[in-house]
Amino acid sequence: MTNIVAEHELAAAAALAPRAGTQSLSRGLQLLRMVATRPKVGWRLSDLAVACKQEKATVHRILARLVDERLVVQRPSDRHYLPGPLMFELGLALTEHTEFQRRAEPLVTAFARRMGGICLLQFRSGNEYVCSVRAGTLTLTGLMVYEGTRRPLFTSAGGVAILQTLPPDEARRILLDNVASEIARQGTTRLAALQKMRERSDEHGFGVNFGDVVHGSYAFGMPVRNTAGEAFAALCLVGTPELYGEHRLEEIRREMEAAAASLEAEARSLHI
Repeated sequence: MTNIVAEHELAAAAALAPRAGTQSLSRGLQLLRMVATRPKVGWRLSDLAVACKQEKATVHRILARLVDERLVVQRPSDRHYLPGPLMFELGLALTEHTEFQRRAEPLVTAFARRMGGICLLQFRSGNEYVCSVRAGTLTLTGLMVYEGTRRPLFTSAGGVAILQTLPPDEARRILLDNVASEIARQGTTRLAALQKMRERSDEHGFGVNFGDVVHGSYAFGMPVRNTAGEAFAALCLVGTPELYGEHRLEEIRREMEAAAASLEAEARSLHI
């Protein structure tokens, strides 16, 4: 962990600056990604500027254009900025992915019911994951992941399962980015716990979190691969120590492998 924390600044310093002609586009895309991380709560203008490390006047100007285009909306009650309807409409053009989402929902729901916990389908989105499906009725106060939630990959057992499938250089690059994001948003408090989850997962060969990050919340992640064999998503199962004690680990692995295989079959049938 010490090396990763030390290296994230070097990686940031080595990153190529955007070309002048694309700088405004890069800033707008950064704002869109950040707005999408809070689909329900939304963002104040000042907080969004700080999170994106952009000037407040610049953020205000870009947001005004995004609002005009319906990519972002501003809620009248509190003036917070949230994802707009055009984000959804543009996604409809990906018909195969829309159909996969439709087919995945009952599979994920059935798996959550059979296992008695909360089940999440998480799509990889660059260095992050975005929650596509959340199913299950178990009450878990520490689980703040819902459909549309976007987080760095290394913060979730599902994201760790995806990282395990990547070439070492790519995985390290993503970890450096994730650590930088974690420090910027949360400080260093959780880094040791997140490292513990990755080490435990590496030991078992899939995402395993025995309350390492949130006390009393056990989570497991299994990659879901596309036709090219790449992990484009992950299945994540979350529950309590009473439900998923360490003695059930191999059973959980088998169940998750079978559920992931069903999702992969649907992906193959759609040529994803």
